[in-house]
Amino acid sequence: MLGREKIKDLLTSARTGRKVEVKGWVRTRRGNKNIAFIAVNDGSVIHNIQCVAETASFDEEVLKYVTTGASVRIAGTLVESMGKGQKLEIQAEEIEVYGPADPATYPLQKKGHSLEFLRSIAHLRPRTNTFGAVFRIRHTLAYAIHNFFNDYGFTYLHTPIITGSDAEGAGEMFRVSVLDPAKVPLQEDGQVDFSEDFFGKETNLTVSGQLEGELGALALTEIYTFGPTFRAENSNTPRHLAEFWMIEPEMAFYDIKDNMDLAEVFLKYLVSYVIEHCRDDLEFLNKMYEPGLLDKLQAVLENDFKRISYTEAIEVLKKSEKKFEFPVNWGLDLQSEHERYLVEQYFKRPVIITDYPAEIKAFYMKQNDEGKTVRAMDVLFPGIGEIIGGSQREEDLDKLMSKVKELGIPDKDLWWYIETRKYGTVPHSGFGLGFERMVLFVTGMSNIRDVIPFPRTPKNAEF
Repeated sequence: MLGREKIKDLLTSARTGRKVEVKGWVRTRRGNKNIAFIAVNDGSVIHNIQCVAETASFDEEVLKYVTTGASVRIAGTLVESMGKGQKLEIQAEEIEVYGPADPATYPLQKKGHSLEFLRSIAHLRPRTNTFGAVFRIRHTLAYAIHNFFNDYGFTYLHTPIITGSDAEGAGEMFRVSVLDPAKVPLQEDGQVDFSEDFFGKETNLTVSGQLEGELGALALTEIYTFGPTFRAENSNTPRHLAEFWMIEPEMAFYDIKDNMDLAEVFLKYLVSYVIEHCRDDLEFLNKMYEPGLLDKLQAVLENDFKRISYTEAIEVLKKSEKKFEFPVNWGLDLQSEHERYLVEQYFKRPVIITDYPAEIKAFYMKQNDEGKTVRAMDVLFPGIGEIIGGSQREEDLDKLMSKVKELGIPDKDLWWYIETRKYGTVPHSGFGLGFERMVLFVTGMSNIRDVIPFPRTPKNAEF
């Protein structure tokens, strides 16, 4: 009995003249009353394999169901192709239809569907060339991330998805509760009494695993998290999702320079890995969506990242004489248009900006000696802007407590985090990489909804 072979393996096979079996979905069928050319794809590679069937050798009742979208098993002989466009093909000897697809209603009958339309059929869009390529690249990047950290001796730490803390202080979190909305228990002041809830306190879906990651680093030295995070920001833009994935390494005994060095090596490793393992998919996306994609990726590998301070960045932007939509002044956060100007037009390479004003950064970032800036870092990429955000963390208990009080953060919610500064504190650093932003950069797609299988955005949680 023949065993199924992946089309990816068959297309690179040097052994013709042997019996093979493929299983997959019909992409196209063409031909005439005497012969049918059936293009089959199983998702293992962007290319189809052509199966040639002499119609007289098959039951007409079977062949009529071999239409675009149908799932099939085809067995036959692997031979060199006589036609153009493919080196190998299968001379079909057996055809079995697992599941037909009605040509009158199957929504992927024609080519050229808009990405917006395909978002409305997220259950079927992985069958297209575009999303097959994107999701294979997404998988490869995820594998490369684990591979990188494993090779560097990091421990993979699973941080909680349900949390009682707000790591960034943004407040835009999804609440987790089992309280009956019709009978919510209230305190005397009219506030919800969360002591009667499942966890006995207010809890939310996490926006970051960083704070818990720091706990792991202060015992295991080098850890990383890779998991889903959530932000209840009512934003319908091509750059925002309500559910997304984050990679967050935390390292004991790292200062800000060590942090920057790791981020640069890490990003270059990911780009190099995907170029090596997803060449066909990248070439397709380079042709269809972003001409110059491969050159852009190669440029990341060939250039050292430019490192400048926030103050230097502001000076460059002010001297540019470029009209920006958002103002450029010291103390204001940089917007995407500012970041992209620095990367794409001025330095023409990835940029790492450090030493941001303390007022625009999170409470846990280490304060510099002058008291105005913190040891933050943002890595900026072309077409994306910020792709990594990180910092050296504040290990000094007094300085951390001063910032906590200044911002009015309830220490009762962070007592466990604060205690790490009491018992064996060390210099340490970390950063966060938005996984979807990395996939966006590598694939050349323009909308973040198109690099995650089932996007979660305001008013959209159907699939």
